Order: sequence, then C-alpha cells, then structure tokens
Amino acid sequence: MSPLRAGRVAAACPADRPADAPFLGVGVGLRPTHYPAVLEHGAAGALGVDWFEAISENYMVGGGRPLRILEQVRHLAPLVLHGVSLSIGSADPLDERYLDSLGALCARFEPAWTSDHLCWTGQGGRNLHDLLPLPYTEEVQRYVADRVRRVQDRLGRRIALENVSSYAAFTADAMPEWEFLVGVVERADCGILLDVNNVFVSAHNHGFDADEYVAAIPASRVFQIHLAGHSDEGALLIDTHDHPVRDEVWALYERTLHRLGPVSTLIEWDDHIPAWDALVAEAAKARAILARVAAGPAEGSHAHERAVLAG
Repeated sequence: MSPLRAGRVAAACPADRPADAPFLGVGVGLRPTHYPAVLEHGAAGALGVDWFEAISENYMVGGGRPLRILEQVRHLAPLVLHGVSLSIGSADPLDERYLDSLGALCARFEPAWTSDHLCWTGQGGRNLHDLLPLPYTEEVQRYVADRVRRVQDRLGRRIALENVSSYAAFTADAMPEWEFLVGVVERADCGILLDVNNVFVSAHNHGFDADEYVAAIPASRVFQIHLAGHSDEGALLIDTHDHPVRDEVWALYERTLHRLGPVSTLIEWDDHIPAWDALVAEAAKARAILARVAAGPAEGSHAHERAVLAG
C-alpha cells in the first residue's frame, strides 16, 4: 500500500464517498506493452503505481496469455475492469452474450468495480468502434437508466458510467451534458467514472464551462477519475490518449479534487505509449496533487465557498 493511501488521503475521504468504490490511490491502464515491466517491478515490490485498470474486452477470451497475465497482475495490486462495448445507449437490445462474458470475468477476477461509457457504440448488431454521444433528453435518460439497472441486476453489482468526449451535439438536446449524466446515475443508482480530460475536451469543443460541469457532479456517485492527453486540432480538441496530460487538465483535476475529495485516479495512455518509467512519472504527478489537496483546503475550495454562503 502506498503511503498516500495509508495516510492523510484515506483520512480525508468524505463520508458520502461510494461504499462500493474504495479509494485505491493512483493507477494506470494495463497495456500489453507494459506486461514485462509490470511483472518485473511487481516481483520486486516497486511497481510505482497503486492499481490497474484492464480493458474488459481484451480479456473476454477462453484462455491464453492475456488471462494468465491478468491473473498474475491481480495478485500484485487492486484491479478494475473498464469496458468499451456495453453500448448502454444503443437502440439494440442488451447483448446477452456480452453480459455473460463480462459477468464471468467479474466473477473470476473480482475487480474493485467495473465501468463503461455513457454512449452508444453500434446499431443493428454492428460495432462502430467509437464512443458516440446521446441526445440529452429526459426520455433518453429514462431509457438508459432502465438498461443500466438491468445490467447491474445481471452482474450483481453497481457499475460506473464514464462521460465521453464529443465533437457534435443533437438539436434535440434539452439539458446540458452534466444534468443528463447525473440524472441517469441517480435514476439507475449507479456510479460515475469522471473523465476530467473529457470534460475539458468537450468544454472546449462545445463552449461550456468545465468548472460548472464538475460543480454539478455529486461526490457520492464518483467511483473513479480518468486523466489522459489529447490532441489539439485548433477548433477541436480530440481525445486521443497519446500525449501527456496537459497543464490545464491537471489544474482542472486539482479543482475537481477540492470539490469531490480524494478519488481513485487513473492515467490512460493508449497510443504512442511511453516506457513504463515515463508512465509511472505521469502517475506521480497525480499522486502529488492528491497529497496537496489532502494537506488542506486551498483558496477557492469548498471551505471558502461555504464561508461565503454562510456569511
């Protein structure tokens, strides 16, 4: 266990944190290119990270090396499963075979929690291999929440839904994204995987205030935070997961922690993947911010806001 988890941060966790999402510290996505380094450092007791997030679909196989590696990794550090194909917002029926495979994976590896995206990924049985946004309406909110409840009943556990980055909006939108997200999770009684980079990317692309988004998120629903790098195309920011986290996103992350309290944080890196030591160094930046927030309130934090409201 890292000193961060064992000390001040654990003590600083607010009482309304989700009971089924314990604070794990700072983790990284488990990628095949890092398997050798993870197993080598883990055997030496010097991983440099607190936990791992594995992409569920990569391990929905009958056997072979991926499952052997995951079995070894789960004994080195806590494990979380993160899916990309649940397609919770699709008009297609829920994929029963997919849920069977996900349920079996959860039963075997006992992840701290499992998550997927608040989006749709295909139609008519075809996977478009993208995380596509939904119309932000009350009708869609009710529809998605019902499907989430059915998934949770099937898995016997709550799941967390991640906000996706987006590059277009629907004319039917009747509410801002954060209101839609919170409405879904409240109706479904599920968790939130808050991707701070996606908030930043979508805020730039659509012209809303990233801090207003974060301010609307209830701490009692947040299981986890994602951080990643993105590409700057000028008019658009693209969530590519192939760069270090930008300074502006680190700053938004710190403000987010001041609002929510300590949250298990993961560094995502999926293309132009750096060496293991470089990834660990990126995780160390998140750990330093968590420790700084745990050390005491900053100007502009909730403590300051409560004093203003009370005055």
